[in-house]
Amino acid sequence: MSANNDRDRPRVLVAMSGGVDSSLAAALLKEQGYELIGATIKTFCYAEHPGSSKTCCGLEGIADARSVAQRLDIPHYVFDLEDEFTRDVIDDFVAEYAEGRTPNPCVRCNSHTKFRDLLRRAQMLGCDRIATGHYARCERVDGRVRLMRAADRSKDQTYFLWGIDRTVLERLELPLGELTKTEVRRRARQLGLQTADKPESFDICFVPDGDYRGFLAQRLSPDHDAFLPGPITTLAGERVGTHQGYSRFTVGQRRGLPGGFSEPMYVVDIEPQTRSVLIGPADALEATRVTIADQNWLADPPPIGSAVSVQVRHRGHEVAGLIEDSGAERTVIRLHGSHRAITPGQSAAVYDGEVLLGGGRIARERRLLPIAST
Repeated sequence: MSANNDRDRPRVLVAMSGGVDSSLAAALLKEQGYELIGATIKTFCYAEHPGSSKTCCGLEGIADARSVAQRLDIPHYVFDLEDEFTRDVIDDFVAEYAEGRTPNPCVRCNSHTKFRDLLRRAQMLGCDRIATGHYARCERVDGRVRLMRAADRSKDQTYFLWGIDRTVLERLELPLGELTKTEVRRRARQLGLQTADKPESFDICFVPDGDYRGFLAQRLSPDHDAFLPGPITTLAGERVGTHQGYSRFTVGQRRGLPGGFSEPMYVVDIEPQTRSVLIGPADALEATRVTIADQNWLADPPPIGSAVSVQVRHRGHEVAGLIEDSGAERTVIRLHGSHRAITPGQSAAVYDGEVLLGGGRIARERRLLPIAST
C-alpha cells in the first residue's frame, strides 16, 4: 500500500451513510492509523420524497454521519451526486420497468454512485483509497485483488457488488469483511458511537413508502404502456383476464392473477410490445440456464467450460453450473439442475468458491407468445 510522498499515512475517503456499519468501518480504520476523511452522498431532493429523511442516505443519515465523524475527529463532507444518481440509478430503474423487467437499483447504486463516483471525489481530495461498510472482503495476493464473500454469510453483500470497476477494487478497503453483525454492534457500543443500535433500512431510498408504481407514474406519462390494460394469457394461448398495467407484475408473482385453475398460476413472462402478461403453473418457472447481459468481470472472464456458481437473488442460494457460451454481449450459464423464477432485469452474481468473479443482468429468454383467444 503506497501513500503520497508528502504523507506518512495513507489517506482514505470513507463512505458514511449514518448507519452503524459505515460508522464502525470509519472507527476501525482510524484505529489502524489511516488518515480519514468522511463522506456522505446526497442522492436526491428530500423535499420531493416525504418520509425519505430516515432512509440510508436521507437527512437523518447525514446528521448521524456528521456526529460520528466529529466523535472520531475526522473531517466530513457531503457530496451532492443527485444528477449522477438520477442518471445512473433512477432513470435506469424507470426504463427497466417500462420494458417489463424488474431492476435492482442497489446494484446500480453500488456500481456507479457509491464506488465509481466516490473514487472520483477521493482523487480530488488526494486520497489513496476509499472504504465502505459493506460486508465483503478484499484479498490482496501477489499484487492482485480479489473480492471475497464476507465471513458472515447471512450479511454477505457481494451479490450487490459485481458491477464495480476493477480500478475501484484495487483501491478499496472493506473493514467489516471478517465481522458478524452482532460483533459490529458490540464494537460500536464499546466505542460509544451513537449509531450502534440504529435499525437498518431496507427500503429503496428514493421510494421510501414502497409505492414504486406511484413513483413510476410520476416519471412516465399516464398513457405509457406500462400502465395501460392488457391481456393475461395462459401458456396455451387462452386469454383469461385483463390487467391494469404490466408494471404491476414481475416474473414469479402469484398475487393479482385470475383464479379458477386446478393449480396455482404464476407470472412466467411479460411482453411489453403487446402489453401481455403470460401466466403458467409453477413448473413453467423452472429454468436450466441463465443468460446475463450488461456483464462486468472483476477478473478475467471465465472461459467456456468453467465450473462456476451463480446467485440470482439476494437471499437466494448459489446454484452450480458451467459457462456454456461467452461473448462480449452475453454469457450463458448452464445450471446443474433447474432453478425457479429467474427474473429478467435482476442480477446474477457469478462465483468461483468464495471469490466473486463478476456478473450481469439477467436477460429475457425470448419466448414466442401464443396468439390470445378473445
